[in-house]
Amino acid sequence: MAAEWLKDTVFYEIYPQSFYDTNGDGIGDIAGIIEKLDYIKSLGCNALWINPCYDSPFKDAGYDVRDYKKVAPRYGTNEDLYRLFKKAHQKGIRVLLDLVPGHTSEEHPWFRESQKREKNEFSDRFIWTDFCFKGASGLPYVGGESERSGCYILNFFKCQPALNYGFLKVTEPWQKSFRDPAAIATREALKDIMRFWLSHGCDGFRVDMASSLVKNDDELKSGTSAIWRDVRRMLDLEYPDAAMVAEWSNPSLSLRCGYDMDFVLNEHGGGYSTLMRDYYNHGGSIHGDRNAEDHSYFKKDAGGNINRFLDQYLEWYEDTKELGYMSVLTCNHDTIRPSYNLDTAELKLAYSFLFTLPGVPFLYYGDEIGMKYLDVPTKEGGYFRTGARTPMQWNGSANLGFSTGRASDLYLPVDDSEDAPNVAAQEKDPASLLNTVRAVLSLRHQEEDLQADAEFQVVCSEPGKPFVYRRGSLLCAVNPSGSPLKVTLPEEVAGGLWGVALYQIGECRFEGGTLTAGAQSFVVIR
Repeated sequence: MAAEWLKDTVFYEIYPQSFYDTNGDGIGDIAGIIEKLDYIKSLGCNALWINPCYDSPFKDAGYDVRDYKKVAPRYGTNEDLYRLFKKAHQKGIRVLLDLVPGHTSEEHPWFRESQKREKNEFSDRFIWTDFCFKGASGLPYVGGESERSGCYILNFFKCQPALNYGFLKVTEPWQKSFRDPAAIATREALKDIMRFWLSHGCDGFRVDMASSLVKNDDELKSGTSAIWRDVRRMLDLEYPDAAMVAEWSNPSLSLRCGYDMDFVLNEHGGGYSTLMRDYYNHGGSIHGDRNAEDHSYFKKDAGGNINRFLDQYLEWYEDTKELGYMSVLTCNHDTIRPSYNLDTAELKLAYSFLFTLPGVPFLYYGDEIGMKYLDVPTKEGGYFRTGARTPMQWNGSANLGFSTGRASDLYLPVDDSEDAPNVAAQEKDPASLLNTVRAVLSLRHQEEDLQADAEFQVVCSEPGKPFVYRRGSLLCAVNPSGSPLKVTLPEEVAGGLWGVALYQIGECRFEGGTLTAGAQSFVVIR
């Protein structure tokens, strides 16, 4: 079962190089995160997920790790990160680091040793074929760059050689079983990294590409799951309060192998993407057709259907609600910002929905003010994702308050449009997106029935009617369309439920057993 502290937790994801720069070099830093902890707390977020801040050549924005136990100098020092843990804990904020278990940088000392001709303790830390001209049986590989006669397997980009956790199905002489001592040594090295940061105050990890460890794995990811169950046993024994969230998008598998949470993300054709970025299901996005069909549920009068999300979500929810939590998110560093296709009114409804679902939600930095997705050149392997990684917009001053450095030195350019949103301006507007986020998160913390493990039940999901659902003793209803919608509630729901609205956007009323939800409205009632 998931860590107890997750029941009333909302995460804030920080892309460290873009959050807040305190030394004027144009790159965000750990000191900047510390300085903004009170702001994060004011949002209603009481936990952080920080994207990789380890030493790296930054060919993939830090997901190419050169030293797992050293903070990248551009962000500060290890002592700065330890201080962040301490200051965050003093304010009631937990901190997850990003764990990259499937690969390292090609500049990692382990890999440099494995490239050598002479056998050594790191020769089998990565996956190599047994001859320089022998490929990797359908797996991506690189040859011709090492003293060693062999080709090495990749886990993603060319700069990311795959760590050796073995193969479930061994089909070549050079492949090792996931039970082989070399594969076990890799697993133990992973545990050592986790222990290092947990011992210094980290509260757990978001795990990158969590399902990618064992190669030639089966559909149930039996080999990879066995590794995570072993890791979980270590955590339960040594750090029982530590939490892990998987980048897996299959909670039925991930929560059974020791994860506390799994992201509901990246399933195409249905599910999460239909809520806010359905264009992605029709070939759209910055790297596709920008005019693709878009039937996102929260896009006004776009013909969206909540059941496209619910069909998969409810199946997962019923299967895993006793095991751990699903995590929905506004966006992340790998996805296009929701403001790409939703306006402020639509975002208010979408966020109100996401933050009243069961599980543990995640808010991506800048989404709370509706930061735009910018069409900017690729940076550090970001490609189309780079536009969702631009600097946080704090105020209307130079560089929108992100840095006192020269504009030419910024990690990425800031939004130079006249209507670029910023925190300072929205804090003055009671009706702003920022203050809407604060209001719904405040309600979530106040009401146990809106928190992670409270009951969730669909009351009405029929097209042409408001979507109505229960969270414990509370009733929630949303109508993203541009016209009022009505639904007659079942007697067991309507009887005695209607009271003072605890939270409301737009107009909603209840008369004679019928709930009328005004155009673009949302309500939470007891």
